Amino acid sequence: MRASLLQIGVDEGESVDSRRRRVASLVREQAGADLVVLPELWTTGAFAYESFTAEAEPLDGPTHEAMAEAAADAGVWLHAGSIPERAAPDSGSAAGEGPLYNTSLVFSPSGDLAAAYRKIHRFGFDKGEAVLMGAGADLVTVRLPGTTLGMATCYDLRFPELFRGLVDAGAETFVVPAGWPERRRAHWTLLARARAVENQAYVLACGTAGTHAGVPQAGHSIVVDPWGEVLAEAGSGEEILTVDLDPAKVAATREQFPALKDRLLGLETPRR
Repeated sequence: MRASLLQIGVDEGESVDSRRRRVASLVREQAGADLVVLPELWTTGAFAYESFTAEAEPLDGPTHEAMAEAAADAGVWLHAGSIPERAAPDSGSAAGEGPLYNTSLVFSPSGDLAAAYRKIHRFGFDKGEAVLMGAGADLVTVRLPGTTLGMATCYDLRFPELFRGLVDAGAETFVVPAGWPERRRAHWTLLARARAVENQAYVLACGTAGTHAGVPQAGHSIVVDPWGEVLAEAGSGEEILTVDLDPAKVAATREQFPALKDRLLGLETPRR
Protein backbone atom coordinates (compact mmCIF):
# COMPACT_ATOMS: atom_id res chain seq x y z
CA MET A 1 0.00 0.00 0.00
CA ARG A 2 1.43 3.35 -1.02
CA ALA A 3 0.66 6.27 1.29
CA SER A 4 1.39 9.93 0.62
CA LEU A 5 1.36 12.44 3.48
CA LEU A 6 0.95 16.04 2.32
CA GLN A 7 2.65 18.31 4.85
CA ILE A 8 0.87 21.52 3.87
CA GLY A 9 2.39 24.92 4.56
CA VAL A 10 -0.19 27.29 6.01
CA ASP A 11 0.67 30.86 5.03
CA GLU A 12 -1.53 33.50 6.63
CA GLY A 13 -1.21 35.56 3.44
CA GLU A 14 -2.96 32.82 1.43
CA SER A 15 -6.75 32.82 1.53
CA VAL A 16 -8.64 29.71 2.61
CA ASP A 17 -10.21 29.43 -0.86
CA SER A 18 -6.81 29.65 -2.56
CA ARG A 19 -5.27 27.07 -0.26
CA ARG A 20 -8.25 24.76 -0.77
CA ARG A 21 -7.76 24.91 -4.55
CA ARG A 22 -4.00 24.42 -4.22
CA VAL A 23 -4.36 21.41 -1.93
CA ALA A 24 -6.97 19.86 -4.23
CA SER A 25 -4.44 20.13 -7.05
CA LEU A 26 -1.77 18.46 -4.90
CA VAL A 27 -4.15 15.60 -4.10
CA ARG A 28 -4.84 15.08 -7.81
CA GLU A 29 -1.10 14.78 -8.39
CA GLN A 30 -1.01 11.73 -6.08
CA ALA A 31 -2.76 9.45 -8.58
CA GLY A 32 -1.08 6.07 -8.15
CA ALA A 33 -1.09 6.25 -4.35
CA ASP A 34 -3.55 4.15 -2.38
CA LEU A 35 -3.98 6.55 0.53
CA VAL A 36 -3.37 10.31 0.75
CA VAL A 37 -3.34 12.12 4.11
CA LEU A 38 -3.70 15.84 4.87
CA PRO A 39 -3.01 17.66 8.18
CA GLU A 40 -5.30 19.00 10.87
CA LEU A 41 -7.17 22.27 10.21
CA TRP A 42 -5.08 23.06 7.16
CA THR A 43 -7.77 25.41 5.85
CA THR A 44 -7.39 27.85 8.75
CA GLY A 45 -4.33 26.83 10.75
CA ALA A 46 -4.65 24.89 13.99
CA PHE A 47 -3.81 27.88 16.20
CA ALA A 48 -5.78 30.51 14.28
CA TYR A 49 -8.58 30.37 16.83
CA GLU A 50 -10.11 33.64 15.70
CA SER A 51 -10.74 32.11 12.27
CA PHE A 52 -12.62 29.03 13.42
CA THR A 53 -16.04 30.64 13.64
CA ALA A 54 -15.71 32.63 10.43
CA GLU A 55 -14.41 29.70 8.38
CA ALA A 56 -16.53 26.93 9.94
CA GLU A 57 -18.49 24.89 7.43
CA PRO A 58 -20.96 21.99 7.44
CA LEU A 59 -19.76 18.49 6.60
CA ASP A 60 -21.00 18.93 3.03
CA GLY A 61 -19.42 22.38 2.67
CA PRO A 62 -16.76 23.66 0.26
CA THR A 63 -13.89 21.55 1.63
CA HIS A 64 -16.00 18.40 1.35
CA GLU A 65 -16.86 19.29 -2.24
CA ALA A 66 -13.27 20.09 -3.25
CA MET A 67 -11.73 17.05 -1.55
CA ALA A 68 -14.38 14.62 -2.80
CA GLU A 69 -13.72 15.72 -6.37
CA ALA A 70 -9.95 15.53 -5.90
CA ALA A 71 -10.13 12.02 -4.40
CA ALA A 72 -12.28 10.83 -7.29
CA ASP A 73 -10.04 12.45 -9.90
CA ALA A 74 -6.92 10.84 -8.38
CA GLY A 75 -8.66 7.53 -7.61
CA VAL A 76 -7.31 7.47 -4.04
CA TRP A 77 -8.54 7.01 -0.53
CA LEU A 78 -8.20 10.49 0.97
CA HIS A 79 -7.98 11.35 4.63
CA ALA A 80 -8.67 15.03 4.07
CA GLY A 81 -7.32 16.18 7.42
CA SER A 82 -9.77 18.13 9.55
CA ILE A 83 -11.99 21.18 9.21
CA PRO A 84 -13.76 23.45 11.68
CA GLU A 85 -17.21 21.90 11.35
CA ARG A 86 -20.35 23.89 12.11
CA ALA A 87 -22.91 21.31 13.13
CA ALA A 88 -26.62 21.81 12.73
CA PRO A 89 -28.11 23.78 15.63
CA ASP A 90 -29.95 21.97 18.37
CA SER A 91 -33.70 22.43 18.51
CA GLY A 92 -33.30 25.05 21.24
CA SER A 93 -30.50 27.01 19.52
CA ALA A 94 -30.86 30.08 17.37
CA ALA A 95 -30.52 29.55 13.63
CA GLY A 96 -26.90 29.27 12.52
CA GLU A 97 -25.57 28.74 16.06
CA GLY A 98 -24.83 25.03 16.03
CA PRO A 99 -21.72 23.82 17.87
CA LEU A 100 -18.24 23.72 16.35
CA TYR A 101 -16.17 20.53 16.08
CA ASN A 102 -12.68 19.70 14.82
CA THR A 103 -13.79 17.09 12.29
CA SER A 104 -11.77 14.82 10.02
CA LEU A 105 -13.15 13.55 6.72
CA VAL A 106 -12.24 10.39 4.78
CA PHE A 107 -13.24 9.94 1.13
CA SER A 108 -13.25 6.78 -0.97
CA PRO A 109 -11.67 6.64 -4.46
CA SER A 110 -15.14 7.31 -5.88
CA GLY A 111 -15.38 10.56 -3.92
CA ASP A 112 -17.93 9.32 -1.39
CA LEU A 113 -17.62 10.34 2.25
CA ALA A 114 -16.57 7.12 4.00
CA ALA A 115 -16.22 8.47 7.54
CA ALA A 116 -16.11 11.57 9.70
CA TYR A 117 -14.37 11.78 13.08
CA ARG A 118 -14.92 14.57 15.60
CA LYS A 119 -11.75 15.08 17.66
CA ILE A 120 -12.24 13.78 21.18
CA HIS A 121 -9.38 15.47 23.05
CA ARG A 122 -9.35 19.23 22.45
CA PHE A 123 -6.17 21.19 23.06
CA GLY A 124 -5.89 24.44 24.97
CA PHE A 125 -6.83 23.58 28.57
CA ASP A 126 -9.12 26.53 29.39
CA LYS A 127 -8.77 28.46 26.14
CA GLY A 128 -8.59 28.08 22.36
CA GLU A 129 -9.90 24.86 20.85
CA ALA A 130 -10.84 23.49 24.28
CA VAL A 131 -13.53 26.14 24.75
CA LEU A 132 -14.43 26.97 21.15
CA MET A 133 -15.15 23.43 19.97
CA GLY A 134 -17.20 20.53 21.23
CA ALA A 135 -15.69 17.14 22.01
CA GLY A 136 -16.39 14.14 19.85
CA ALA A 137 -17.69 10.99 21.51
CA ASP A 138 -17.15 8.19 19.00
CA LEU A 139 -14.21 6.00 18.01
CA VAL A 140 -14.04 5.81 14.22
CA THR A 141 -12.42 3.20 11.98
CA VAL A 142 -12.47 2.88 8.21
CA ARG A 143 -11.92 -0.36 6.32
CA LEU A 144 -9.61 -0.03 3.30
CA PRO A 145 -8.42 -2.85 1.05
CA GLY A 146 -5.71 -4.53 3.11
CA THR A 147 -5.97 -2.52 6.35
CA THR A 148 -8.32 -0.80 8.78
CA LEU A 149 -7.65 2.83 9.62
CA GLY A 150 -8.10 4.14 13.16
CA MET A 151 -8.75 7.87 13.28
CA ALA A 152 -7.20 10.28 15.78
CA THR A 153 -6.24 13.96 15.62
CA CYS A 154 -3.20 15.82 17.00
CA TYR A 155 -3.65 16.15 20.82
CA ASP A 156 -5.34 12.71 20.79
CA LEU A 157 -1.82 11.32 20.34
CA ARG A 158 -1.17 11.94 24.06
CA PHE A 159 -3.96 9.62 25.19
CA PRO A 160 -3.01 5.94 24.74
CA GLU A 161 -6.40 4.67 25.88
CA LEU A 162 -7.95 6.07 22.69
CA PHE A 163 -5.58 4.00 20.58
CA ARG A 164 -6.25 0.87 22.65
CA GLY A 165 -9.92 1.38 21.91
CA LEU A 166 -9.20 1.69 18.22
CA VAL A 167 -7.16 -1.54 18.30
CA ASP A 168 -10.09 -3.29 19.94
CA ALA A 169 -12.25 -1.96 17.08
CA GLY A 170 -9.89 -3.56 14.55
CA ALA A 171 -7.49 -0.74 13.69
CA GLU A 172 -4.17 -1.73 12.12
CA THR A 173 -3.07 1.69 10.82
CA PHE A 174 -3.48 4.89 12.81
CA VAL A 175 -3.85 8.11 10.83
CA VAL A 176 -3.09 11.22 12.88
CA PRO A 177 -3.43 14.62 11.18
CA ALA A 178 -2.00 17.41 13.31
CA GLY A 179 -1.02 21.03 13.71
CA TRP A 180 1.77 20.30 16.20
CA PRO A 181 3.93 23.20 17.46
CA GLU A 182 7.66 23.26 16.85
CA ARG A 183 8.46 23.82 20.53
CA ARG A 184 7.15 20.32 21.35
CA ARG A 185 8.44 18.51 18.27
CA ALA A 186 10.37 15.95 20.36
CA HIS A 187 7.07 14.83 21.89
CA TRP A 188 5.52 14.44 18.43
CA THR A 189 8.13 11.94 17.29
CA LEU A 190 8.27 10.13 20.62
CA LEU A 191 4.50 9.72 20.91
CA ALA A 192 4.07 8.57 17.31
CA ARG A 193 6.62 5.82 17.88
CA ALA A 194 5.13 4.89 21.24
CA ARG A 195 1.63 4.49 19.81
CA ALA A 196 3.06 2.26 17.06
CA VAL A 197 5.09 0.07 19.43
CA GLU A 198 2.48 -0.42 22.13
CA ASN A 199 -0.30 -1.22 19.64
CA GLN A 200 1.83 -3.00 17.02
CA ALA A 201 0.32 -0.86 14.28
CA TYR A 202 1.42 1.58 11.61
CA VAL A 203 1.26 5.27 12.49
CA LEU A 204 0.87 7.85 9.73
CA ALA A 205 1.23 11.23 11.44
CA CYS A 206 0.81 14.20 9.10
CA GLY A 207 1.56 17.70 10.35
CA THR A 208 1.59 21.21 8.95
CA ALA A 209 4.41 23.56 8.06
CA GLY A 210 4.49 27.33 8.40
CA THR A 211 3.29 29.49 11.27
CA HIS A 212 -0.30 29.63 12.58
CA ALA A 213 -1.23 32.77 14.49
CA GLY A 214 2.40 33.27 15.50
CA VAL A 215 2.96 29.62 16.46
CA PRO A 216 5.72 27.94 14.38
CA GLN A 217 4.71 24.45 13.30
CA ALA A 218 6.80 21.32 13.79
CA GLY A 219 6.36 19.78 10.36
CA HIS A 220 8.27 16.48 10.50
CA SER A 221 5.40 14.28 9.38
CA ILE A 222 6.35 10.71 10.16
CA VAL A 223 5.53 7.13 9.20
CA VAL A 224 6.27 4.45 11.81
CA ASP A 225 5.94 0.68 11.36
CA PRO A 226 4.52 -1.81 13.92
CA TRP A 227 7.97 -2.40 15.44
CA GLY A 228 8.44 1.32 16.04
CA GLU A 229 10.89 1.82 13.19
CA VAL A 230 10.67 5.18 11.42
CA LEU A 231 10.13 4.46 7.73
CA ALA A 232 10.11 8.09 6.60
CA GLU A 233 10.18 11.55 8.15
CA ALA A 234 9.69 14.95 6.54
CA GLY A 235 11.58 18.14 7.25
CA SER A 236 10.13 21.41 8.51
CA GLY A 237 8.80 22.90 5.25
CA GLU A 238 5.98 21.99 2.91
CA GLU A 239 6.71 18.49 1.66
CA ILE A 240 5.10 15.33 0.30
CA LEU A 241 6.18 12.19 2.10
CA THR A 242 5.50 8.95 0.17
CA VAL A 243 6.16 5.49 1.56
CA ASP A 244 5.21 1.92 0.67
CA LEU A 245 3.65 -0.07 3.52
CA ASP A 246 3.14 -3.81 3.91
CA PRO A 247 -0.25 -4.25 5.65
CA ALA A 248 0.59 -7.89 6.41
CA LYS A 249 3.35 -6.70 8.76
CA VAL A 250 0.80 -5.79 11.42
CA ALA A 251 -0.54 -9.34 11.77
CA ALA A 252 2.98 -10.76 11.53
CA THR A 253 4.24 -8.49 14.30
CA ARG A 254 1.31 -9.29 16.57
CA GLU A 255 1.87 -13.02 15.98
CA GLN A 256 5.65 -12.93 16.48
CA PHE A 257 5.44 -10.82 19.66
CA PRO A 258 1.89 -11.32 21.00
CA ALA A 259 2.02 -8.70 23.77
CA LEU A 260 -1.56 -7.57 23.18
CA LYS A 261 -2.75 -10.95 24.46
CA ASP A 262 -1.33 -10.14 27.90
CA ARG A 263 -3.42 -7.05 28.57
CA LEU A 264 -4.94 -7.02 32.06
CA LEU A 265 -6.40 -4.31 34.33
CA GLY A 266 -9.95 -5.19 33.39
CA LEU A 267 -9.56 -4.23 29.75
CA GLU A 268 -11.28 -6.22 27.05
CA THR A 269 -9.32 -8.88 25.24
CA PRO A 270 -8.72 -7.63 21.67
CA ARG A 271 -11.14 -9.10 19.19
CA ARG A 272 -9.66 -11.29 16.46
